Amino acid sequence: MKHYDAIIIGSGQAGSPLSKKLANAGMKTLLIEKRFIGGTCVNDGCTPTKTMVASARLAYLAGKCNDMGINIKGYTVDLKQVVKRANGIVMKSRNGSQAAMEKTKNLDLLFGEANFIDKKTISVNPKTGKKRQFTADQIFINTGCKTIVPHDIEGLDDIEYLTSTSILKLEKVPEHLLIIGGNYIGLEFGQMFRRFGSKVTILEKSGRLLSREDEDISTEITGILEVEGIKVLTNTKALKFKNKGKSQVTATLDTGGKESKLKCTHVLVAIGRAPQTDTLGLETTGVAVDEKGYIKVNDKLETTQPGIYALGDVKGGPAFTHISYNDYTIVYRNLIEKLDLNTSDRPIPYCMFTDPELGRVGITETEARKQGLNIKVAKLPMAHVARALETGDTRGLMKAIVDADTKKILGVAVVGTEGGEIMTVLQMAMEGGITYDRIRYCVFAHPTYSESLNNLFMTLED
Repeated sequence: MKHYDAIIIGSGQAGSPLSKKLANAGMKTLLIEKRFIGGTCVNDGCTPTKTMVASARLAYLAGKCNDMGINIKGYTVDLKQVVKRANGIVMKSRNGSQAAMEKTKNLDLLFGEANFIDKKTISVNPKTGKKRQFTADQIFINTGCKTIVPHDIEGLDDIEYLTSTSILKLEKVPEHLLIIGGNYIGLEFGQMFRRFGSKVTILEKSGRLLSREDEDISTEITGILEVEGIKVLTNTKALKFKNKGKSQVTATLDTGGKESKLKCTHVLVAIGRAPQTDTLGLETTGVAVDEKGYIKVNDKLETTQPGIYALGDVKGGPAFTHISYNDYTIVYRNLIEKLDLNTSDRPIPYCMFTDPELGRVGITETEARKQGLNIKVAKLPMAHVARALETGDTRGLMKAIVDADTKKILGVAVVGTEGGEIMTVLQMAMEGGITYDRIRYCVFAHPTYSESLNNLFMTLED
């Protein structure tokens, strides 16, 4: 049984850099990965999906070129080439990361599935060779999440349903894609495949898409999708699926208590994700999990068992790559640089990469009003943004929630081209305590999207 200073389970956006940092700090480190280096983000999350979203945007722009005086008689979508390009970028990132790890002194890399024997002992069933056991002074869990599949829906297991992973392997554009779930993943894939040529229907069980966002943001994005020909069915759930010959599925739906049938060729399950903790053997460690299986941690990311940490999606909370990476920086700097950092009050920015994208940070208007805060709300349609007019895409809006007393910015939502970049400008203002009245008269380069932050805050009365 080999002993290490540190064992890391999972090579996601926290596990990979943490393994190298600990090893470079002189700690004998073992990184265990059951699948591919890079976790979900690199292999079947951000990297391939945003690559394919870029291809879908080009298809959209090709269809719009005639409106701007560039005449294109027609275009075709080669999904095999789209997937090949995405896979090439994935492999470059994956292989590059693995090569860097294999060259790192004090770092061992083992491919296999890990589970705890006790709070200091890990058993690994490797892809090749016999089962092995290892001990460590400190253990870090970065196993991420997996797709939730509602097996209780009658007939779902009898059809070849798709997940956010398997849909990336398609080489033929679906004729009619039915998506169960109207949140970020479902909307990105829905718009992507609509632009590739699929008929798309999205089922959302609640009253509107993106229920965590303000209603005006939800309405704006829903309208954008519907203009592109995507059918959105709210207050709707799937009751049953049945195969009807080759590549033909009949779905029985419930919309507000009324049943209907819908024929499609492909079904994408996108109702959410669950933590990958069920095979870890945490019951042998004293590490507590919540009712959904997420690992409980304190604000320094340590579990209920001293010496065992959880980073990234597996611990619950915001499931974003950048949060996982920030978890790594907090843990590393606390352990090696002896700082006293924590996760309290860190900003939680995020983007949904529909087109136009949604950039979000801070609290929503709904949250602010529930908290009884004295706020003002600034809104500016992208149709009033000079850069948007010039580029020919005026879809969306800018929105900011500000404290009426301190004039500080509390939250931002931007739906528009470069929405994430515009949001980031305001996030920096929030981080630096810059008030909206200063931004109102700030000198920005013309013509940029961020220049219209002047106009956004001119909508507010002092």
